[in-house]
Amino acid sequence: MSNLTLEAIELTRLFGGREAVKNVSFHLEKGEVLGFLGPNGAGKSTTMRMLTGNLAPS
Repeated sequence: MSNLTLEAIELTRLFGGREAVKNVSFHLEKGEVLGFLGPNGAGKSTTMRMLTGNLAPS
């Protein structure tokens, strides 16, 4: 049985030809915690919206 809980492979999102998120990849296993840190406009909310299915990757 795998402990893999979440995996993202090369998530990218463009808005009007501009990259909001570029090639984000990671995996989480059971019990791990991940946080997104960065300045305004870094793509944190966009990444979370893609992970929750509220926004499709480009």
